[in-house]
Amino acid sequence: MLGIGIVEMWQLVLAGLVAGCLGGVMGTGGSLIIIPVLTLALGHDQHVSQAAAMIVNVFVATLSLVKHHRAQAVRWDVMRRMLPAGLLCMIVGVLVGNQFDGSTLKRIFGLFLLVVFVVYGLRLFRDRGRTDVREPNIRWSAVGSVGGLMGFFGGLLGIGGGPIAVPLLQRICHLPVRQAIATSSAVMCITSSFGAFQKNWDLQTLVGANGEPLNLDYRLSVAIALCVAPTAMIGAFAGAGLSHALPERLLRGAFMVLLIWVSLQMLGVL
Repeated sequence: MLGIGIVEMWQLVLAGLVAGCLGGVMGTGGSLIIIPVLTLALGHDQHVSQAAAMIVNVFVATLSLVKHHRAQAVRWDVMRRMLPAGLLCMIVGVLVGNQFDGSTLKRIFGLFLLVVFVVYGLRLFRDRGRTDVREPNIRWSAVGSVGGLMGFFGGLLGIGGGPIAVPLLQRICHLPVRQAIATSSAVMCITSSFGAFQKNWDLQTLVGANGEPLNLDYRLSVAIALCVAPTAMIGAFAGAGLSHALPERLLRGAFMVLLIWVSLQMLGVL
């Protein structure tokens, strides 16, 4: 397969299984694991890693959605209001990300996750011991803003949008964590499809910091995605089921650990 040896192929298969399971549990699409593995461990350009991850996000989110729908956790009314802004901002995010070279984009990826970690940690600390249930806020302004932010950062960083959408759906729209994860997966099925097409289509046109063509090939990102996607889907199906069986506090804690670990890796601290 184009540019992929046997050893790397098996590494991708294993990475897909782990990433899919975590993506299904957390509603992130799995790219928080896939992108660092491709960039840091396997040495692929950040743009190629994101292009491949965005393809896999579609499959992982779709499989997760099946499980979430059966558990009746998806807020379809919220999903429909998130989608228009999510689609538009996903394309904008991809186009903005294309303006950076791979190393800069990798640092932006790490910084973004660090900010999400801090915001999510503050919310977890503030909500400690809190038992009140607030009325969901599904106004177009609130839901649309979450969809727009999810789409933009999903397109910019290739993450599908779950890491930004899940905490914001809880904070702004007052959705329970399981509904936030499920609804994020539903939106991601569509937005990631458009984003993946745009990102892979643009690969061959990208240039480096010095203006020289990067000569990136979309066939490589597609080949990587084909190796990762099958086991990622298996993991996603299992992970989505676990999200309805595990304690909510455990899910939040695991999400935070994942965010800080990936952030420090991408920033070169670890």
